[in-house]
Amino acid sequence: MGGGMRFMEVTSPEQVLGRRLDAAPLSGEWDHGDRPEPRLHRIHSYPAKFPAFLTERALAYGLAEGLHIKRVADVFCGCGTVAFESRRAGLAFWGCDINPVATMIARTKSTSCSGKAVRTRGSVIAEALPRMSRRHGLSATAVARLRRWFTDKAFADLARLRNAIEDNVPPRSKYRPVFDCAFSAILKGCSRWQQRSIKPALDPDKVPQDVRTAFLTQVEAMAQAFDEAGMAVGPAPEIEHANVLTVTAPTTPVDLIVTSPPYVTSYEYADLHQLSSLWLGYADDHRQLRAGCIGSSQHALNFRQAHTALNDTGRQVVFTLYAEDPTAAEAVASYFLDMQRVAARCHEFLSAAGAAVFVIGNTRYRDVEIDNAAHLAEALLQAGFGRVRAARRRISNKCATPFRDGDGRYTRIRTARPIYAEEFVLIAHP
Repeated sequence: MGGGMRFMEVTSPEQVLGRRLDAAPLSGEWDHGDRPEPRLHRIHSYPAKFPAFLTERALAYGLAEGLHIKRVADVFCGCGTVAFESRRAGLAFWGCDINPVATMIARTKSTSCSGKAVRTRGSVIAEALPRMSRRHGLSATAVARLRRWFTDKAFADLARLRNAIEDNVPPRSKYRPVFDCAFSAILKGCSRWQQRSIKPALDPDKVPQDVRTAFLTQVEAMAQAFDEAGMAVGPAPEIEHANVLTVTAPTTPVDLIVTSPPYVTSYEYADLHQLSSLWLGYADDHRQLRAGCIGSSQHALNFRQAHTALNDTGRQVVFTLYAEDPTAAEAVASYFLDMQRVAARCHEFLSAAGAAVFVIGNTRYRDVEIDNAAHLAEALLQAGFGRVRAARRRISNKCATPFRDGDGRYTRIRTARPIYAEEFVLIAHP
């Protein structure tokens, strides 16, 4: 089965409800990769980044199962890990994400260009920077929000850098996402944003990096990454800035979906990427970008009406949590309902002989287990998939530091903020 990979197999919602996924094996096949990740995966910080080797494992699984994979998809494509790995394997890719900063990074990583060209254009931009105007086209609302994070000098230098990029890289050039990404990548370092914080936090004592120096350093890092990657062999990926719940389905069904849904009530990506969203003009107020985000705590929900649409696993979890924290229960219910719709959309996108691979973790809140994996398995079966295989994987980089401190840093000291050291791999077949 799956080239020696071991799984628990479920074929009915009742089976999931009765056993949950406790018998899913912790086999080790999905724990870690066999080689270092390409540098392109490190050109821009991104929270909860999807490990690149999992795409390789999913493709190996499909090959062992006799799937004819020509077209891969990721419905939460994030910063484009699956997109890049699919193109590197010579495969077509379709993906979507509601976060415009994520899709900008994904398009950058999927661009086929030379390091030499990136260095040359980067040098031209840097040389032009002192001559550029510090004027900007940002709205008063965006400026008011950005000023909190930047010194006057850093703000002026970033405005000049933005103008230099716009003057020297045409909007339709394939290099425009590359330099938008370089600009975005240096924003936190050039600001007073607290290093390594998992939520927006101001550090008044931080000395921001020099804008020009940070930009040239970033350009060189990206040039090296493109040189290492070489010219891509697969077709240019299709990456949509869109919500999976409402996006137009891909014109051609996909053969393999590889994706990792957001955790319920986890990161507010709109908040974490607010500097980039405001500077790049994606929004005048980053809070506008929270709308529609799956897993966001900003959902509005009529709980009395909506809970009836939850599947059995979801209903059990939500009502157990409701006794402890009604507000959190409503957020979890909203997430579960969205994920049930995601399962249906994935079934819609997939070819009849394809498979969908989900990497998803459980969480705990107020001593109640939020069984995201069992809920998704049940949702997939109810969406029309015939069987779901489940295995567990260790999150190896968190085992030694399984908690976060008050500043969001990893720590071995027990706190009230555990890091989840295991995830589930769910593979759904029609």
